[in-house]
Parts: sequence; structure tokens; C-alpha cells
Amino acid sequence: MVGYTIRRFLEMLLTLLIIATATFFLLEAVPGDPLTQKVQKLPPNIKAAMYEKYGYDKPVGDRYIKAMAGIMKGDFGQSIVYPGQTMKTIIKQKLPVSARLGIQQMVVGLSLGILLGILAAMKRGTWIDYSIITTAILFISIPSFVFALGLQKVFAGELGWFPVIGWPKGKDLWFGGWKYTVLPTLAGCFGYIAGYSRLLKTSMLDIINQDYVLTAKSKGLSGKSIIFKHILRNSMIPIITNLPLTIAMCITGSFFIERVFSIPGLGLYYIGAVSGQDLPIVMGETIILTGIYVICLFVTDILYPIVDPRIRITGGKR
Repeated sequence: MVGYTIRRFLEMLLTLLIIATATFFLLEAVPGDPLTQKVQKLPPNIKAAMYEKYGYDKPVGDRYIKAMAGIMKGDFGQSIVYPGQTMKTIIKQKLPVSARLGIQQMVVGLSLGILLGILAAMKRGTWIDYSIITTAILFISIPSFVFALGLQKVFAGELGWFPVIGWPKGKDLWFGGWKYTVLPTLAGCFGYIAGYSRLLKTSMLDIINQDYVLTAKSKGLSGKSIIFKHILRNSMIPIITNLPLTIAMCITGSFFIERVFSIPGLGLYYIGAVSGQDLPIVMGETIILTGIYVICLFVTDILYPIVDPRIRITGGKR
């Protein structure tokens, strides 16, 4: 267990280094730099001072080494697009906003997706099954921002039931201002419902015909006991496999939904940073997203033996 933990930790560091390196050089490959438009009307001496301040007067190799050294210390530098802002201040201000939105979307979507997946599997071949699968295909085919615009137009614009834009702040940031969160949460949860309902149905249908399920039925166990103790538990492995990416993405922001509802989260900042080639912010958010993802993967590996005791932490079988 100790050796496995050390190996995975080193793999996490290597993954972060590769992602950071790729992000840096991809942004460097884009023509121009983030200072071009900001300094084009400034005097030459001020222009030179700004290029020196952000390090764009140095070769790419030197800037890469400086960027990597800053990442090792947790210092991504000052934003170019948002003057005076650093990654630490942006995370402190914006991460809670994106986290609440994403967690609400995931909880609602995952809960409904699992319930609908169980129902579709248990009612296989009926109109209930066909209705759930058809709805899931519809949900997964339509982009979330289309749902966001539709919900905003009908329930906020025409009916006036909810605010058009905005997000809770201050003391209401985590547990208040629910009227602002309803439409963004609904707009983002449809994808989760579609994906997890189809995934769980497929997994359950594969488990239903296994020998141990047939044995449980022959012993006269109740249908509820068979579903929850034998079928559902073993069907959850694909769900757990997909959870890391879901958690990482939900915490770090719903880019398009945040833009539609003018929610001041990480997603909204990330879009502006990418379009402005704001290397410190893009690097910071990318590293955070990657870090959350690899940590979730590690936790997933730990959860596998709990869901299925036949799986060892090293990947072997009992």
C-alpha cells in the first residue's frame, strides 16, 4: 500500500509537469502575445518596461524555466488580462462560486441519472425504458448552453419566476440565494442525467445475467435484495470510474453556463484568459483542474476494493 501510494504520487507530479509544459508551449505557439494590444499606443520606454515586467523580453526557454519555478512555489504570477489579480486571489474569490454551481449540478444530475438508469434497466423493453433512453439521447445531444438560453428565456424572461442573471454572494454564497441557482443548476444537470442513466442501465443489464444473480434468484431472495445487494453494487464500478472527471469538471466551472447567466466563477475568467493569452491564469486554472482530476483518480482507485472486494489495490484479484 505504501509503495503504491508513493508511485501514484510521483505519477501525479509527472502528469502535472507534462500538462503544465504542454499548456505553456501551446500558448506560446499562438501568434502574437497578450501585451500587443495593450501597449500599441504607449511610448516605447513604457512598452519596454511592460514587456520586462511580464518577462516577454526574454527567450521562450527562460520564460518556461521561470514559469515552472513559480509553479513549484505555488506562484503563477500576476494576470495580464486582469491587472492586479493573481491566481490566488482569483481562486479565493471565484472557486466557491464555481464549486457550488458544479456540486449542485452534479448532485441533481447524478441522483436523477442513477434513479432513471435503475428504472430503465428494471423496465427493460417497456415504454418506460424507451422514454428514458430517448430523453437521455435528447439531453446528451443538445449543448448545455442551449438549455441555459431556453430556460433563461422562458422561466426568467417570459414567466419571471427566476432572475435572468446573477449569483448569491456574501453570507448567501454557499447556502442562500437559491432563486439565482435554480436555472443554472438545471441547465447543467441534463448532461449528467443523460450520461449516467445510460451508463448505469448498460452496466446493470450486463450484471443481471451473471451466474451469482441467477443463484440469488434461485434461493428465493426478494427482488429488492437482489437489486441493491447484488446487481446495483456491482453495477456501480463504471459510475465510480467516471466520477473523477465529473467531480473535477464540476468544481472548476461550467464555462458556457457561467457566461449565459453572468456567474462570476472560474469558468468565466478562464474564457477571458484563454482568448487574451493570459499565461499565468491559464496555467493556474489548468494545473488546478489537472490536480483535482488526478487526486480524484487516486481516490477512485481506493474506492474500487470497497465496491468490489475482489479487486485489490494493486490491481490483482483475490
